[in-house]
Parts: sequence; C-alpha cells; structure tokens
Amino acid sequence: MIDPSSSEEESDYDSNAETDGTPSIHTPSGIPSIPGRASASSNDSISQQSSVVGPISGPGNQKRPSVSQRPVSPSPSAVSENERKEAERMQLEEEEHKKRLQLYVFVMRCIAYPFNAKQPTDMARRQTKVTKQQLSTIKDRFQAFINGETQIVADEAFCNAVQSYFEVFLKSDRVLKMVLSGGCSSQDFREVFKNNVEKRVRSLPEIDGLSKETVLSSWMAKFDAIYRGEEDPRKQPQRLSTAAASELILSKEQLYEMFQNILGIKKFEHQLLYNACQLDNADEQAAQIRRELDGRLKMAEEITRNKRGPKFIVKEMESMYVEELRSGVNLLMANMESLPVSKGNTESKYSLQKLKRAQNTAVSMMEVPEDPEPTLSKSDVVLSFTLEVLVMEVQGLKFLAPNRIVYCTMEVDGGEKLQTDQAEASKPTWDTQGDFTTTHPLPVVKIKLYTENTGVLSIDDTLLGKIVLHPTPNSPKTSEWHKMTLAKQGNENIKIKLAIKMDKPQNMKHCGWMYCRGKTVWKRWKKRFFVLVQVSQYTFALCSYIEKKADPKEMMQLDGYTVTYTDPEPDLEREGGRFFFKALKEGDDIVLACDEEVDRQLWVQAIYRATGQTHKPVPPTMIAGGKGANAIISRLQGDADRARKHGMDEFIHSNPCNFDHAQLLELLQALTLDHRLNDSYSCLGWFSPGQIFVLDEYCARYGVRGCHRHLCYLSNLLDRAEKGTMIDPTLIHYSFAFCASHVHGNRPDGIGTVTLEENDKFLDIKDRLRCLLEYQITHFRYCFPFGRPEGALKATLSLLERVLMKDIVTPVPQEEVRNTIKDCLEKAALVNYERVSAYARIEESLNSEDLPPEKRLEDVIHLAELCIDVLQQNEEHHAEAFAWFSDLLVEHAEIFWSLFAVDMDAALEVQPPDTWDSFPLFQLLNDYMRSDTLNGGRFHMHIQEIFAPQVIRYVDLMESSIAQSIHKGFEKEKWEAKGNGTETSEDLFWKLDALQTFIRDLHWPQEEFAIHLDHRLKLMAADMIESCVVRTMQAFEVQIKKGRINCDYRVSNEICVMINVLNDARSKSMKLCPPARDSDNIGEMISAESRRMAQVLITKMEAVLQGLCGKLARYDEGTLFASFLSFTASNIKLNPGLELADDFNCFISDNLEEIRERVNDEEFIFNLYDMWFQANMNILCDWLSDRMEAQLHLHQLNTLIRVVGKIYRYFELHGVPPSSLNSKTYDTVKQRLQVEEASASITHGSEAVVHSNSLDDSDED
Repeated sequence: MIDPSSSEEESDYDSNAETDGTPSIHTPSGIPSIPGRASASSNDSISQQSSVVGPISGPGNQKRPSVSQRPVSPSPSAVSENERKEAERMQLEEEEHKKRLQLYVFVMRCIAYPFNAKQPTDMARRQTKVTKQQLSTIKDRFQAFINGETQIVADEAFCNAVQSYFEVFLKSDRVLKMVLSGGCSSQDFREVFKNNVEKRVRSLPEIDGLSKETVLSSWMAKFDAIYRGEEDPRKQPQRLSTAAASELILSKEQLYEMFQNILGIKKFEHQLLYNACQLDNADEQAAQIRRELDGRLKMAEEITRNKRGPKFIVKEMESMYVEELRSGVNLLMANMESLPVSKGNTESKYSLQKLKRAQNTAVSMMEVPEDPEPTLSKSDVVLSFTLEVLVMEVQGLKFLAPNRIVYCTMEVDGGEKLQTDQAEASKPTWDTQGDFTTTHPLPVVKIKLYTENTGVLSIDDTLLGKIVLHPTPNSPKTSEWHKMTLAKQGNENIKIKLAIKMDKPQNMKHCGWMYCRGKTVWKRWKKRFFVLVQVSQYTFALCSYIEKKADPKEMMQLDGYTVTYTDPEPDLEREGGRFFFKALKEGDDIVLACDEEVDRQLWVQAIYRATGQTHKPVPPTMIAGGKGANAIISRLQGDADRARKHGMDEFIHSNPCNFDHAQLLELLQALTLDHRLNDSYSCLGWFSPGQIFVLDEYCARYGVRGCHRHLCYLSNLLDRAEKGTMIDPTLIHYSFAFCASHVHGNRPDGIGTVTLEENDKFLDIKDRLRCLLEYQITHFRYCFPFGRPEGALKATLSLLERVLMKDIVTPVPQEEVRNTIKDCLEKAALVNYERVSAYARIEESLNSEDLPPEKRLEDVIHLAELCIDVLQQNEEHHAEAFAWFSDLLVEHAEIFWSLFAVDMDAALEVQPPDTWDSFPLFQLLNDYMRSDTLNGGRFHMHIQEIFAPQVIRYVDLMESSIAQSIHKGFEKEKWEAKGNGTETSEDLFWKLDALQTFIRDLHWPQEEFAIHLDHRLKLMAADMIESCVVRTMQAFEVQIKKGRINCDYRVSNEICVMINVLNDARSKSMKLCPPARDSDNIGEMISAESRRMAQVLITKMEAVLQGLCGKLARYDEGTLFASFLSFTASNIKLNPGLELADDFNCFISDNLEEIRERVNDEEFIFNLYDMWFQANMNILCDWLSDRMEAQLHLHQLNTLIRVVGKIYRYFELHGVPPSSLNSKTYDTVKQRLQVEEASASITHGSEAVVHSNSLDDSDED
C-alpha cells in the first residue's frame, strides 16, 4: 500500500483535474453549482455544511492554469481582477472536490457492506459500440472488397448485395449520425446486411443440393470476414476481455475503481479513506449501518415534532411521510436481520427485536402496546470453538534409555483423547495436531507424556508428566515451551513445546478478562472472563464465563446501553483494574476495567459497535504502538492520523443523516450516466449491473425516494437525448411509468406521498418528454435510421401513448394519439422532402434560368428516384412500427408526394410542346404507385391528369406519322427484301408494336382509360395493316402481269417479297389487332388476299402448262400437221425429242426452288404447292379426257410421261403430302398414260417408247 505521508503523493494529490460540461444544479440555499472540480489541499479543513448542500458537477478533472502565464503589460486593476477570478475558481474547485470526496465515502460504504441490493444477472448484454474511426475503417474494408483487393472469393450476386449495402447503408449520413450518437453497434451493421440479403437469397432460383439457408450462412460468413478485415478472430476475445468486465458481475475492487473514475477520486485518496473507514471490517460497517438507521429514526421523530418536512400536494400526506420514513428504516432493519451472523442463528426470536421497537414508536396512544421485548436466555448465546493442539517436542528425557518409546496424549474438557505417534526417547519430536470442538469459552486442555512399560506383567504405560492449559481466543498462536508436572519427584525437569490455536466463532465479537461491577448483574467487583456475543444483527449480549461451563455464568443484553471512557475509581482500583470505562443505561450503571489500555480500547470499540450509539467514545490518551493487540490499535490510530493529516477526517466521521442524499444521488447518477455513455458499449442509457447495484444500494441505505431518483434519471436521459445521444425509449418508458404511478397514486405497494417538488418536476419532464417524442417521430428516419435500434420506434410510439395519458389508469382516447402522430408525420413529410431535395439540389435547378429544360427534367427524374428510395426504406424499416397507424403513414406519403408535385409541375411547365422526354418520369412514378398503398391516391390521380393529355396527343401524332410513312413508303417502295418483308412494312410493324409496347408499359392505372387506349391502338393497327395489304396487292397485280408465259418464266423476287409482306402482316395482326370482331375482319381480309394472291400466281403458272398442252395438241390424229409429222417420222425413222418436256420440268423445278428460298411462310408455300400440283393434274386430266377416243401420238405419250413423272417427283420432294399427290385426278392421268404406253409398245414396238422415260420408271426415280 502506498504511504500517504510521502511528499510525492501529496504533490500528486494537490494536482487538479479537468472539467467536463455537466449541467449545473442549483442548491436550495442559492449557492450556484460549480463548473469543475479541484483537489483538496492536504492542509485545508473541510466544512461539513458545505458538504451537506451544494451539488457537484461534471466527472472530469480540470487542470489548474499556471499563474505565471499573464499578459505582458496588464494594468493593476486587470491583474487584481484576474487574480480574484482565479482565486474564486480555485475555491469553487476546492469545494467541488470536497463534495465528491464526501459522496465517495458514502459510495464506498455501500460497496463494502451491501445489505439491500445485488448485482442483476438478467440484464441484456450490451454490444460494443462503433466509433467514427471504426466506421471509416469499415468503409475502407468494404471498398477494398468491391475493388477486388481482398482474397475473399464471392459470386456476382453477393458482390451486388455488398455493393448495394455499401452505397445505401455505409455511405449514408444517417449511419454516421447514429454512430456519433453512440447507439450503433457491430450487431446493427450485421443485422441490416442480413435483412437485406435475406430478400435477395429468397428471390434466387432453387439449386438442387444447395439450400437457401446454406447460401445465407455462407454470405454472412463472408460478410463477417469483410467486416473484420485482416484481424484474427481468435485474438478478438482476448483483446475485449478487459473492456467486457463492466458488463459482468464486478468485484468490490472493480467497483471501487469504477467509482473512482466516475467521481474523479485519486487512488491514494481512496486508500486513505478505505483504511480510515475500516471498510474491510464487517463489524464496523454493520455498526455504522445501525448508527445510520438510528439516526434516521430520530430524524423522523424530529420531523414529527417540528413539522419541518417537505411540502406535499395534500396536507394529509405529512403524517404519511413520517410513516414512510419509519417503514423504510424498518425494511432496512429487516434486511440487516436477514444477513446471517452465524449458522443456525437467522431464525432467532430476537431477530426482529429492534424492528419491533421501531414500530412501537408509531403506535398511537389509543392502541394496545405490543408485548415487551423478550429476554435473552443462555441457550441463545451458545458458542462453538475449534481448537488445534500441536505437540512438537519434549526435552529433559535423559533419564530414560535412548531406545525407550515415548508418546503424548491430549484431551479437551474431559472429552475424547488423542495420541501422538511413538518416538524414541533420544529424539522425542512430533508433528501431530489434534483437532477438537468445544462449547466452553474457557476450555481445559490436558496433555500427558507416557513411556512404554517394558515389564512382562505391566498393563498400563508409565506416566512421565502432564500439563493443564487454559487457552482463550486471545491466546498467542505461536508455539511455546511449557514445564510439565512430574509424576515422580525424582525425575528431572521435563519441558514440552506446544502450539494451541483457538478460533473465534463468527458470533463472538470480542473476549477477555475484565473487572466488572453492576447493579443487577455482576454485583461484586471481580475479575471475570467476558465474551461479547452477537445474537442477531441488532442483538448483542455481554456474558461472563467460568471454566468447564458452556453456559454463561451471568449475562446482560446491550440494547440501549452507551459505552464511554471514565477516570479510575480509587476504591475499586485498589482491588484490581487500572483502565476504567462504563456502560450506561437509564437505571443501570456498569463499571468495567482492564489491566491494559489496549484491552480497554478494544473493548470500548467492540461495545461501541454493538450498542449502535451515535457518539463515538474518544480515548483520553493515545499509545504509540507495539506488538500484538497494541499493533491493531496503532494501525487504526495511524490510519486515522493520516486521514486527519490529509483533510479526510471530517468526511469519515460526518453524520450521513445531516446530508441531502437526494441531491447527492442526483449528482452521482448524472456522473455515472456520463461515464456509462462514454464507455465502449452501446448502452443506450442503460446502466451496467455494477452501477445499478451501487445506485440501488445507495438509495435504499440513505433513504432516497424512488420517484426522485427516477425523475432525476429521466431528466438526465432527456438532457442527453436532446443533444443527440441515442437513448432507449424502453428505458425512458420504465422510469416514466414508475414516476407516473407514484405521482398519480397508483403504486403497486399502495398510495405514497407526493411532494410538490416531485409533482412539478414530473409535469415538467412530461412536457419535455412529449416534445422529445414528437421530435423523434417527426424525424423518425434520422432518429431511428434503418430501423435501428431494433424496436426503438415502436417503443417510442408506445411511450407517446403513455405520456398522453392523463393518469395511470384512464387510457388516452385513441383519436388523440392518432392526431398527435398524424401531426408528427405531416411534419415528417416536410422534413424528409426538404432533406431529399437539398441532397438532390433541386432548388438550384428550378431557380436557375440558364438551365435547359432537359437538365431540369433530368434533375426531377433523379429526385423522383430518391423519393421512391426514401418511401421504400420507410416501408421496409419503419412500417412495422406504424402498423397500428398504417393509414397515417399512407397520408404521410401523400403529403410527401404533394411536395414533390410542386417541383415536378414547375419542371414540366418549362418543357417544350410535343416533347416526350417526360414519359420516363410518369413510368417511374406510376410503376411505384401501382404496386404500393398509394395506388389511386391523390398524387397518383394528379400525375394521371397531367400525363393523360400528353398520351392522347402522342398517340394522335404517332397515328398521323405512321399513316404518312405508309403512303410515302409504298410510293417509293422497290420491293427489296428486308427482314420479313420490305423496308416500309418492317418500319410500319415496328412502329405499331413500339407504340403499343410503350402504352402498355405505361401501365395506366385508370382502367377505363387504359382499355380505351388499348382499343384505339389496335383499331389503328388494323387500319394500318389493311392499308399495307391493299397497297401490296395493288403492287402485286401490276407485277404479276409482267413476264412472258412460257417455260422461261420465273417467279420474280418482287412477287416473293410481296407474298412475305402479306404473310408478315397476317402474323403481326394476331398481336397488334384486338382479339374481338375487328381482329377477325382484318385477319379474314388478309387471308382472303393471300389466297387470291396464290390463285393469281397459280393461274400464271397454269398458262405455261396449257401452252405445253397446246403444242402437244398438234400431234392429235386427224389433223394435217399430225399426218405430216407422222409421215416424216416414219420415213426418217426418228422419234421426236423431249426438249419440250425438259424445258417444262426446268420451269417447274426452278420456280419451286425460287419460292421455297424467298418466301418465309411455310404454310403459304405448302398451300401454294398443293394448289399448283392439283391445278397441273386437272389441266392434264382435262386434256386427256378430250382425247379419250383417240390414241395418243407417240411424242405426246413420251412427253406427258416425262412431265407427269417429274411433276410428281418435284412436288413430293418439296413436301406436298402423299394424300394430295395421289389424288383421283393423278390416278386417272397415270392410268391413261399406262394404257397408252402399252398400246404404243404393241403398235410401234417396245423400242418406240423410251423405257427410261416411261411413267413407271419416272415414279421409281
């Protein structure tokens, strides 16, 4: 322990500490509060009155400025003024520090001997707060991950989630404000990210073998790795172990250290106070509590006599106040009695004796008094002692043979005997300890020394010597040599070395020999052995004992006695005793004396603690110290001297009943709250378990009213909350509910007294709290950013409802709560929009005349995006808190959008006419509105009214534009293939589709108008497509007439493009035209035109086959040309060639390929091929039917066989189905040709018919 008398410590003690900005508190006497703290000089005396009143301010220490730092040339008046102010400041600091020292003395006693409170173990564990520097580090870590500078492997979805978290949360000014308010912990950062990614993970598609819970846990592990950075998680608990101590159950030493920091007490000041107050002595602390409680009872009686209590709201409460004081003391007495003194003594019939006495003072004269106090019996003061007897060595056994065996026996009060080990007479040493238990305060210990008898017939061993000792608890515990009584006179002197330790029982506070004489007991002046026995916390007995008796010879209960030092009485001094003192009581006077001054002081001190008297006896002389008991007195005297030297004596001996503990508690609580808010935990105003324990103990021990305590606590919390510190509304709710139940007379334990000061302060706090809650609800986005702390906004709304209650029982009308919240949310709309518009700088944009309209519109769109983000965040993080007032939150959003509407309308007014750049703004707003509770609201209807004329105008212009493009496009159309049609048709269909898509994407909320737009656009599309088809058919009819009708004719590219245009128009009409009657008309029209186009094209192709048949008709029988050709052929013996058939087959093949390659619609191609094949077969069938009676010329036969076979084969290869190919017409043609072929083979010979070109061979090909 540090020596307090060293010059180094004194100089340290004289140094001053810094001040902080704790609010000043005015004392009742008008003394202003002191802004800082100064250390007390070691030589200054302390005024007790200045310690009683006068609160103490901030916890910090303020360094005393150097006096040498002065202006260069000050005037004498300025110098004197500065010195005077400096002296006043130092004096105030001096007084401040004295008050803190006095307060610390009371706190130390609460910590040293608590009997009312315990450290709570069920409090929520607080998380470590995030500081501004840590926030910057966290931002850097996430930025490094986004930039790919870390080794953490992640997929794209996780990277997007981190990017969104970084941009929306970490970079938000609201998060910085929350960090600065001290209400943000690492758990808040983690929970916000977890809530965000849970939605993302739930929206991901299912993956076989990988659950979404696994993905979520993996993402959270990666988040923790990013948040932690390069720190090793295994080192984290080691680094936080010391800081986490404040959240755990603290030891007394840790509590002392904590409140040294809170009150600005130096370590050596604590050591001086600790030693001088004897905080390590439980008896002294219990006695101090008894004295304090007796003082409080006397104060209650004095208030009853003088009528000088506080003023109450009702006159009848004055008598109730005294009853409360007494019942509070009685409760403390009961708590004291509940502390065990010794085992089996907590249920004593005397445990509530003092309590009954305190209650009897409140009994009126008309009531029957209670039973008299019970008398102590001897069975109530039974003591139990433990003796340890250690036999070590024996000397003087030279008369025995060296090899003789010796041993010792020991017994206490004739009880069980114990024996040591055997030893040789040459080395009679032992280390044997005997443990005994006895109830005799003056036990008799007998130790005997034996040697073994070597005789054959001997039975008992030989006794060499014995010794009888009478130890007491005060006997020395060290080993001593004792001379034994010899069994035979012839032996030499025998000495034995013994150590006897007699432990004091817990209920024995002191013992020793004294002279005594009293009136009722101990009537003769005689030396007796006395024991001070504690029966219970409030009952002590002074008992005298004789040897071999467990019960006291005589005894006296010390209740009501007062001990004091007296001068020696000559008559008694001659009979014995030198140092006298007395125990006095009305009707009794006991004189006691000791042989030593040290014994007298120890006895007086012990009895002083037992009696609980207020006056502390002062010894007439001081001793310089010594050994043993003198050392105890010397140490206590030295501690008192050192405390007196440093000015601590008056703090230690001051009467706690003379202090205004309400003011001291107010100061202590404020300083403790400052200390708590400045530690490393996000406490939100909640005290730590150790702080709660000390404050509870202080209030209970020193009688601080609970309402006053919570009112001061509420005031402190409101002071911090109004300055931006995050305070848990649930904590405020608890304290406010307690105060409200007290003030309104609805306490769970019954009606209590309410002072005018408490009532006025409660009303003031209620008004302040209502203003604070309305402010927090108005600024809910910034007071509770991202819904943190969790549940705080909901608790704030609940607290507001409690604050609006007129009393604790009558519920507040729901309409009043709604109106209050409605007003707050209306203001919140303005606050939120002003913040958002300031962030977007929309005012600068709208007020700038040089800014182009496009830029203004762009700024408004950006502002709309920010507004949507704000409302979405409100819905995500705050809607749950407003669940009971969801309609008010909707109204808040409407007001918010009405403010936006002003800026939006201003930006739209400056836009040039017939510009469509504002439609994205409508789409953005409408897409949000239609999926939100604002669908159909005022702002939603407002944007519809603004944009509906623009939409109609846009559709009108688009219709006119498309019509003009059709007219001009087809006039200049070159019918070159592009896409599925021509350039004009593709542009037409794209415009129609884009227009419908644009209108559809508007998602017009009004159903009637949306149906009207859709119907009009489809009608317009039908008209445009019909116009396109008509113009295409006109061009087709012109184009089809071009080209000669012979085998050299090929279908042109323009005709194929026209076919594609019609087919594309038919497919597009299915999408663009309405599915009702109009759609059927345009579809039928296009189909009819498509069939007509195919028919016209087939007619063109039929003409080529008819030309071929015409050429073959020249070989008919009976014609001049046929006879000439037949004569020529018979003379030349040659068969006409098949060039005509080959040319026609080339015509068929090329056109089939051309159509297949250039026409896009397969269905149209199949239908065209089918019709073309049937038309060809019909022409051939009709031609052959006309020549049914005639035989075909050989040339006709070979040509038709060639043509029919190739036609069949070509159309089959191009996908014409067999059902169409093998028609009746084809079968008729085929049979006729087969018959003609057989006839020709008979008539002209088989060589006349080219077998390779026969119909069968062609079919097989």
